[in-house]
Amino acid sequence: MIKLFARYFSVGLLNTMIHWAFFSTLFFFFDFKQAYANLIAFCVAVTFSFFMNARWTFKSRTSLARYAAFVVFMGGLAALTGHIADKLHLPGVITLVVFSAISLITGFVYSKFIIFRN
Repeated sequence: MIKLFARYFSVGLLNTMIHWAFFSTLFFFFDFKQAYANLIAFCVAVTFSFFMNARWTFKSRTSLARYAAFVVFMGGLAALTGHIADKLHLPGVITLVVFSAISLITGFVYSKFIIFRN
Protein backbone atom coordinates (compact mmCIF):
# COMPACT_ATOMS: atom_id res chain seq x y z
CA MET A 1 0.00 0.00 0.00
CA ILE A 2 2.89 2.39 0.74
CA LYS A 3 4.49 1.73 -2.66
CA LEU A 4 1.12 2.31 -4.32
CA PHE A 5 0.63 5.60 -2.48
CA ALA A 6 4.21 6.65 -3.33
CA ARG A 7 3.47 6.14 -7.03
CA TYR A 8 0.18 8.01 -6.69
CA PHE A 9 1.99 10.81 -4.86
CA SER A 10 4.62 11.04 -7.63
CA VAL A 11 1.96 11.40 -10.30
CA GLY A 12 0.23 13.85 -7.98
CA LEU A 13 3.30 16.09 -7.89
CA LEU A 14 3.28 16.37 -11.68
CA ASN A 15 -0.48 16.80 -11.63
CA THR A 16 -0.11 19.60 -9.09
CA MET A 17 2.44 21.45 -11.23
CA ILE A 18 0.11 21.23 -14.23
CA HIS A 19 -2.88 22.30 -12.15
CA TRP A 20 -1.09 25.25 -10.54
CA ALA A 21 0.29 26.47 -13.87
CA PHE A 22 -3.15 26.51 -15.49
CA PHE A 23 -4.86 27.97 -12.42
CA SER A 24 -2.28 30.75 -12.11
CA THR A 25 -2.49 31.63 -15.78
CA LEU A 26 -6.30 31.77 -15.78
CA PHE A 27 -6.65 33.54 -12.42
CA PHE A 28 -3.78 36.01 -12.51
CA PHE A 29 -3.53 36.79 -16.23
CA PHE A 30 -7.08 36.27 -17.49
CA ASP A 31 -8.99 37.35 -14.35
CA PHE A 32 -11.08 34.18 -14.07
CA LYS A 33 -13.02 33.59 -10.86
CA GLN A 34 -11.28 31.04 -8.64
CA ALA A 35 -14.07 28.50 -9.03
CA TYR A 36 -13.75 28.49 -12.82
CA ALA A 37 -9.96 28.70 -12.88
CA ASN A 38 -9.72 25.82 -10.43
CA LEU A 39 -12.21 23.68 -12.33
CA ILE A 40 -10.54 24.21 -15.72
CA ALA A 41 -7.06 23.67 -14.31
CA PHE A 42 -8.27 20.51 -12.64
CA CYS A 43 -9.77 19.15 -15.86
CA VAL A 44 -6.47 19.58 -17.68
CA ALA A 45 -4.41 18.06 -14.87
CA VAL A 46 -6.84 15.23 -14.15
CA THR A 47 -6.61 13.94 -17.70
CA PHE A 48 -2.87 13.51 -17.29
CA SER A 49 -3.27 12.08 -13.81
CA PHE A 50 -6.03 9.63 -14.71
CA PHE A 51 -4.09 7.95 -17.49
CA MET A 52 -0.76 7.92 -15.63
CA ASN A 53 -2.33 6.48 -12.50
CA ALA A 54 -4.31 3.90 -14.44
CA ARG A 55 -1.25 2.54 -16.20
CA TRP A 56 1.62 3.17 -13.78
CA THR A 57 0.12 3.33 -10.29
CA PHE A 58 -2.82 0.93 -10.39
CA LYS A 59 -1.89 -1.08 -13.51
CA SER A 60 -5.49 -0.95 -14.58
CA ARG A 61 -7.38 -0.46 -17.80
CA THR A 62 -8.97 2.84 -18.66
CA SER A 63 -12.45 3.39 -19.97
CA LEU A 64 -14.61 6.36 -20.77
CA ALA A 65 -16.94 5.46 -17.91
CA ARG A 66 -14.08 5.35 -15.38
CA TYR A 67 -12.64 8.59 -16.70
CA ALA A 68 -16.04 10.32 -16.56
CA ALA A 69 -16.73 9.09 -13.02
CA PHE A 70 -13.35 10.33 -11.83
CA VAL A 71 -13.61 13.72 -13.56
CA VAL A 72 -17.16 14.36 -12.34
CA PHE A 73 -16.39 13.45 -8.73
CA MET A 74 -13.07 15.23 -8.45
CA GLY A 75 -14.21 18.14 -10.66
CA GLY A 76 -17.09 18.73 -8.29
CA LEU A 77 -14.61 18.84 -5.45
CA ALA A 78 -12.47 21.34 -7.38
CA ALA A 79 -15.46 23.58 -8.12
CA LEU A 80 -16.67 23.41 -4.53
CA THR A 81 -13.22 24.31 -3.20
CA GLY A 82 -12.98 27.28 -5.57
CA HIS A 83 -16.53 28.40 -4.80
CA ILE A 84 -15.87 28.39 -1.06
CA ALA A 85 -12.62 30.28 -1.63
CA ASP A 86 -14.47 32.91 -3.68
CA LYS A 87 -17.12 33.33 -0.97
CA LEU A 88 -14.44 33.68 1.71
CA HIS A 89 -12.33 35.98 -0.51
CA LEU A 90 -9.30 33.75 0.01
CA PRO A 91 -6.09 34.34 -1.95
CA GLY A 92 -5.64 32.06 -4.96
CA VAL A 93 -2.60 30.37 -3.46
CA ILE A 94 -4.69 29.21 -0.49
CA THR A 95 -7.21 27.68 -2.89
CA LEU A 96 -4.43 25.77 -4.61
CA VAL A 97 -2.87 24.49 -1.39
CA VAL A 98 -6.18 23.45 0.14
CA PHE A 99 -7.41 21.72 -3.00
CA SER A 100 -4.07 19.97 -3.52
CA ALA A 101 -4.20 18.50 -0.01
CA ILE A 102 -7.85 17.49 -0.20
CA SER A 103 -7.54 15.98 -3.66
CA LEU A 104 -4.41 13.98 -2.79
CA ILE A 105 -6.13 12.00 -0.06
CA THR A 106 -9.63 11.93 -1.54
CA GLY A 107 -8.33 11.11 -5.01
CA PHE A 108 -6.21 8.21 -3.79
CA VAL A 109 -9.05 6.64 -1.81
CA TYR A 110 -11.56 7.17 -4.63
CA SER A 111 -9.14 5.80 -7.25
CA LYS A 112 -8.09 2.74 -5.27
CA PHE A 113 -11.47 1.66 -3.96
CA ILE A 114 -13.87 2.88 -6.66
CA ILE A 115 -12.29 3.74 -10.01
CA PHE A 116 -9.45 1.21 -10.28
CA ARG A 117 -10.64 -1.49 -7.88
CA ASN A 118 -9.85 -5.04 -8.95
